[in-house]
Order: sequence, then structure tokens, then C-alpha cells
Amino acid sequence: MRAFLMATVLALGTPADAADPAPAGDVPTADAKAKEPAKSDPDVAKASVVELAQPQRRSIPFHGRTLAYTVTPGTLTLRNDDGAPVASMFYTAYTMPSASGRTRPVTFLFNGGPGSSTMWLHMGSFGPMKVEASIPEMARPAPFRLAANPDTLLDTSDLVFLDAITTGLSRPLGEAKPKDFFGVDKDIDAFARGIQRFLTINGRWNSPKFVIGESYGTTRAAGLSHVLAQRGVQLNGIVLVSTVLNFATIDVGDQAMVGFLPTYAADAWYHGKIVDAAGAKPDLAAFLGEARAFAKGPYASALQRGNALGDEERQSIATQMARLTGLSPDYILRSNLRVTADRFRKELLRDRRQIIGRIDSRYLGTDPDAAGEAASSDPQASSISGAFVGALNDYLYRDLGLKLPLSYRPNNYAGIGEDWELTHKSVNGPQLVTDTSVDLAQTMRENPRLKLLVASGLYDLATPFFGAEYDVGHMMLEPSVAANIRYTFYPAGHMMYTDPASARQMKADLAAFYANAM
Repeated sequence: MRAFLMATVLALGTPADAADPAPAGDVPTADAKAKEPAKSDPDVAKASVVELAQPQRRSIPFHGRTLAYTVTPGTLTLRNDDGAPVASMFYTAYTMPSASGRTRPVTFLFNGGPGSSTMWLHMGSFGPMKVEASIPEMARPAPFRLAANPDTLLDTSDLVFLDAITTGLSRPLGEAKPKDFFGVDKDIDAFARGIQRFLTINGRWNSPKFVIGESYGTTRAAGLSHVLAQRGVQLNGIVLVSTVLNFATIDVGDQAMVGFLPTYAADAWYHGKIVDAAGAKPDLAAFLGEARAFAKGPYASALQRGNALGDEERQSIATQMARLTGLSPDYILRSNLRVTADRFRKELLRDRRQIIGRIDSRYLGTDPDAAGEAASSDPQASSISGAFVGALNDYLYRDLGLKLPLSYRPNNYAGIGEDWELTHKSVNGPQLVTDTSVDLAQTMRENPRLKLLVASGLYDLATPFFGAEYDVGHMMLEPSVAANIRYTFYPAGHMMYTDPASARQMKADLAAFYANAM
């Protein structure tokens, strides 16, 4: 069971360098394995306990005006309770002076994995500079273009992008080992210490504070919210991007099948498998409403009945499911009404000899043959990884002139392997399977002014939007507290901010969210 759950966790991550191939986005491959550990890691040995900060002033054109800001790549030295240094956490901060005289908020952002750096959010989402890799097809070859971001969040909040320990330029220090940071609670503690340290050395304890986490970063953000609150760091708002909070419902059992079905419907609609007699697509919002109703109603009820489900009912469910997903009733019946995401990615366009992406199912690819059971790769991975890795390294080391004798690790999936500890000491007691929604729920009860935004891509087969609705919708909050939660949906994948139209809408949604949370 643990091995299966570890594969599920590692199925949530970012691409890697040439020695450690993995998919794009902060979602590693399910078969990522640990390398044979070396006796010493010179890249770790070069990490310094002395904190670094290299501020530089920059500006970008921004909707008819100039946005002047300071960008600071630097490191935060994390210390244990005895004061001994245990890690150096790399960050890139973007700050601006307040134009109104009011204290500007500060937002901490991170990707997930576990084992992903925050390269994706840093280079692709809300920073002032953004990699041009937005079309759902192979990105153009080098030189990669890094341009001013018209949808940056910097006009609303200062931004701090943090890399998890052993990823990016973050490394263990002293006697600490990489495994000291491989676990749900160990990771949360490291981020809490990093945020506290940044607040202290930059005098930001009295600033409005926000957290944006993506993918496994949402798991982290939910647990982190309570740890920070216990340490006196009160958040104004939390943004969950491509959410997974409860690992018992993301990829295991019948509830996972229920959670994926509306995304299957969205994918079938996008790829032209859902049309009327005249060849026209139905309204997407109405169609997905129908898919949601079927998933949580007849479909969930049928799966719960197991072998007690009669042949006639089974056929009826398969027929309804086929109409919504573009699959054949026969294939659905042969799958016992339970079509996994990898099988769906292969089957949907099998007649065209194409597979669809996992992180973003708008992307298309091919397999060696059209007869296989499941897709053998994620077409999105090779499409944008090179652009992000190349652009980030050029930006940090050439453009910003970063002076760190370390190699930037887009991820550390191979280093983690199966060593990530999946247990969690939640507010409700020890958990064998992590569910940080209970921690987030308790934080929201204790701080009824805390706002929560749940952002999902309709074409995300890693963290399906209906699964996010389920996890957050089962936090058992009183109506007055649940009123602080807002859901937003975008016609894109896991990294919806790479899609220009979605990025514009997301920026507008975030601006409204921040205004409401302060």
C-alpha cells in the first residue's frame, strides 16, 4: 500500500535536468526512483550558512505605465530549535514601494512534487517576467524568450518564490541530511521556518500575508496554514492551484473515479468527441454541470454497489458514461465502469492514433503503437520543459548575475525516490495517509477571516477539478466560515497560468481575492 501511495505522490510533480527526466509541471512520473546515493554530494558541500541577498532594481512596461521593482535572489538559513543551521533555502523576492502609503502584502509561492522546485510558478505565473511557452504544442527551440508579464501579481503584492530543500538552489547544511526534509511534516516545518526567517530579516511581520501553493504545494499550504498559525504567523489568504489535499481520494478507490469523470467529460468535449447530430459542441458549462451531477449521483451510487449492481443497471451506467466521456460503452463495461486516467489518455483518441496529456490534456502526442493499455508518456512534458529550464538558468546566472556555486535543480525526484514519509500529524491526530484538509479547516475555524481561493484547470488529469471540490467541500465548516471559500475554473490544464486567456482571468480573480482578504 505504501509503495502505491508513494507512486501517487510522485505522480504529482516538474521536469528535471538531463540526468533526471520527468514531466513538466510540478508532477513527477509515477516510476521515479532514487539513484544510488553518493558518499558525498559536492553540490551540497558548496551551500553556505551565510545568507545571501543580491538586490537589483528593474522595471517592466505594465498596461501603459512602468512597474519599477527590486528583484532579490537570496538564501535563508534555517535553524533547528537548538540554533544549529540545518538548511539553506533559496528564494527570489520581488518587492515594490507602496504607492498608497498602506503596507503592501507579501505572498509566498511554491510548487509541489514533492521534490519540485518552484521554477514553474516563478517563470510561468505571477512574477514580472514570464517564459513564452503558452501554446499547447512543442515550444520553439532556443533562444527562449523571457518577456514582461502583463498578468503579474506584483502590482498587488510583493512576491517571494521559495524552493523546497534539495530542489532549486536549496540545500541541507551542517549535519543535516536530505532525508531530514523528506516527509509531509518535515517539509511543512522547513517552509514554516523559511517564511518566519524571511519575515524577520525583511521586517515584514506586520504585512498582510498570503500563500500560493500548486499541486502538492496545495497539500503543503493546507498543513502549513495551521503550523504558521501556531507560530504566530496569521495569514490573510491562501490560494490553492490544482488542488490535492486528501491522498485517500486522489488516485485510490471509487471516489477517485468519481473525481476524474467530469475532467474526462471536459477532455472529450475539447477534442471533439462530444457533438450533436449537426456536429456542434454543447455549451461547456452546462455539459460539465451534467457530468458533475452524473458523477456524484448515479455513477457514485453504482460504484458503491459493487457486485450487487445488476446487468441492466450496469449497462445503463456505461451508456450514460459513454455519452459524457466519448468512450465506447463496451470499453467502459470491460473496465468495470472504472477507467483510470492513464487508460483514458490512451483510449479517448485511439482511433486517431494519438494520446492526450496528463498535466494538460489539450496537448497531443503519439505512442509506439495504438494497441497499448495506457499512454506511455505525457506530451506536455517535452513541450515546455526545455524552455523553462533554459530560461530560468539564463535569468538567474546571466541576467541577475547570481553568485552561488551551485547547480539549479528543477527537481529532486530521483533523490527522493520512495523515501518521502507519507504519514502526517494532523490536528485530528496521526494519519497513515495524508489529508491536510483537516488542518486547513481548523485554521479557518480559528481564523474566521481567512480567505481561500481554489483555482482549477478543466483539462488537468493530475489533480481533477471535481476532486478539489470534493476535498474542500468536505472540510465540515460552518456556513459562515465556508462563505470565505471561492472556486475558479479555467479552460486550461494543471498550469493554467501558462494559457494567456486563463492567465488574464486568473490575475483579475486574484486581484479581487486580495482586495477582499485585506
